[in-house]
Amino acid sequence: MFDAEKVKNEIVEWIRQWFEENGKGCKAVIGISGGKDSSIVAALCTEALGKDRVLGVMMPRGEQFDIDVSHALIEHLGIEGVVLNVGAACDSVEQEIKSQYGELTAQATTNLPPRIRMAMLYAMSQTVNGRVANTCNLSEDWVGYNTKYGDGAGDFSPLCRLTVQEVKAVGRALGLPSMFVDKVPIDGLQSKTDEDNLGFTYAVLDRYIREGICEDEEIRKKIDQKHKANLFKLQPMPAFEYTPE
Repeated sequence: MFDAEKVKNEIVEWIRQWFEENGKGCKAVIGISGGKDSSIVAALCTEALGKDRVLGVMMPRGEQFDIDVSHALIEHLGIEGVVLNVGAACDSVEQEIKSQYGELTAQATTNLPPRIRMAMLYAMSQTVNGRVANTCNLSEDWVGYNTKYGDGAGDFSPLCRLTVQEVKAVGRALGLPSMFVDKVPIDGLQSKTDEDNLGFTYAVLDRYIREGICEDEEIRKKIDQKHKANLFKLQPMPAFEYTPE
């Protein structure tokens, strides 16, 4: 049985302790997408540190149709918010590579904006004496639905051991309105939802992670394949171990 209130309180205390040891007086800097994960991380940090020590950074690429949800979250929590458009930076990198090498692959094109966003977050963090929050959850990490050195990066990670269903429960324990907790997950860069891209629902994935049960054999195989193929994202960078003679 998942005790959301207990876990919420434990995360809040963990954030306080982490900042006490790794950034006393620093701000939590969070990329706000309008989705549940960034909304809940922002709410957790606000409860842990106070609204004056939380900065929400919105990073659309050009026009983002659902950015109003991000603005609503900033207003609801009473935290500082800033909009940094990644459009020009992404376009510039793409054009430079095209001029020197040719067309980017589809994967490179997809992963570029999250990496530009993370560069912006760290630039803001160092500008305001902050620490960057990672907003990934266990379900996304399990199947590699994150970008290495993009949204998969950060200085501290409050949700990476919780499934989507557990994250939502924590959001409700925080008292967040449903519009922030139950919003259909989408990355703001394309029209498809996360679940459309994955080919299965988070509810099915979460049950398989926690209980080992998945009635659909094809989906189970797909989950296992994605998990195996993306384990490298969750592990430290392999390093040659040199021992001086």
